[in-house]
Amino acid sequence: MLRTDVPRLVVAAPASGSGKTTVATGLMAAFAERGLAVSPHKVGPDYIDPGYHALATGRPGRNLDAYMCGPELVGPLFAHGAQGCELAVVEGVMGLFDGVSGQGELASTAHVAKLLKAPVVLVVDASSQSRSVAALVHGFASFDPGVRLAGVILNKVGSERHEMLLREALEEVGVPVYGALRRTPDVATPARHLGLVPVAERSSAAVDSVRAAAHMVREGCDLEGLLALARTAPPLATQAWSPGVPGARGTARATTTAPHPPKNPVVAVAGGAAFTFSYAEHTELLTAAGAQVATFDPLHDEHLPEGTAAIVIGGGFPEVYAPELSANERLRKAVAELARAGAPVVAECAGLLYLSRSLDGQEMCGVLDADARMSPRLTLGYRDAVAVSDSVLAPAGARLRGHEFHRTTMEPGAGPAPAWGMRLPAPRVEGFVQHGVHASYLHTHWAARPEIARRLVERCGAP
Repeated sequence: MLRTDVPRLVVAAPASGSGKTTVATGLMAAFAERGLAVSPHKVGPDYIDPGYHALATGRPGRNLDAYMCGPELVGPLFAHGAQGCELAVVEGVMGLFDGVSGQGELASTAHVAKLLKAPVVLVVDASSQSRSVAALVHGFASFDPGVRLAGVILNKVGSERHEMLLREALEEVGVPVYGALRRTPDVATPARHLGLVPVAERSSAAVDSVRAAAHMVREGCDLEGLLALARTAPPLATQAWSPGVPGARGTARATTTAPHPPKNPVVAVAGGAAFTFSYAEHTELLTAAGAQVATFDPLHDEHLPEGTAAIVIGGGFPEVYAPELSANERLRKAVAELARAGAPVVAECAGLLYLSRSLDGQEMCGVLDADARMSPRLTLGYRDAVAVSDSVLAPAGARLRGHEFHRTTMEPGAGPAPAWGMRLPAPRVEGFVQHGVHASYLHTHWAARPEIARRLVERCGAP
């Protein structure tokens, strides 16, 4: 067991919409501009915020999910991402104490903060209140003695007098104020049906948003005080997770799915504006398993990377780009041909839609005998899943945890050989397994089941 001494702090909030993403991203960028190597992290399954974190720090944004990966992997995954860094900033999820429904603190920001032994800074939307902020903060500070709520950053402060009233109120409860940020439209990030618009879709506009957030934080926050606070985090006894140590907990392990796997097969991973949802550890695990990982953009590339032996298509927003994806007929046919040949094809959520016959009437790859369309209903939540059919992703009977997040529906929702069986929110089977294809709405985090990458690579070229 090693010791991680990286200074760290958790940026939390009483509720979603308080401004924690703006503040966390601004802090990351402001400290990075000072020359610090900043490690960015996000509590929970969110893919979009880590894209802004990566833009702010120049390092991969990494998720810390105590539900999908288990509490025991939070420390190791943190240490893996923070290696060689001088500061780690962890953005929370929802409200500080909001976790998995019906399971107490599990996977909440508070839970992760305790696992990391990290001080918490609460971002409070101070609009429309003054002295009442003290009651709010006092409640959060006293709710769980195991959480060290070390300070507050006041957001959406209206004026100097408003700030004075807020600071006076917080003095009464003894909670330090590390910043007061004025209301400004300059750092607003556009959103749509699944949250913020990803970095890959905004290009220079995203860079401008991060710069504006950094400027706002520099002007309104006590950066020296926050850095000093981060340095009060005690040493964390943990072994850093590694994608390439066979047999170790949280590392890739060999399976027996193919006796003679090809050497260094090319695994093509979808990217670009339509497919932005991916965990950094997936690529690391594939590489450690012996694959050559090549990225392709289904919006623009007419051919798969040369020598492609398997395809991984993660989440994203194909519904936004359905006409463009449909227009790229050459690539759609190439994906379908590879799938028909039995090559491993793993598709999650957006990838599922792309493999369907059609999406909102636009022709897709036609690998699956199913059609997709937008829905007014948001499907969101953690899932406990059991593999119904043996596939390139998992053997039948394997259990894992995942996450659903979409506003689309598939008809039918499962094929003759379904991918997963789930009990909640209602008993059902979901997804498609056929030949080498595994397609489902379920997002998974392979760090929790690193054998997935090995299994996929070993299936490349298997009869």
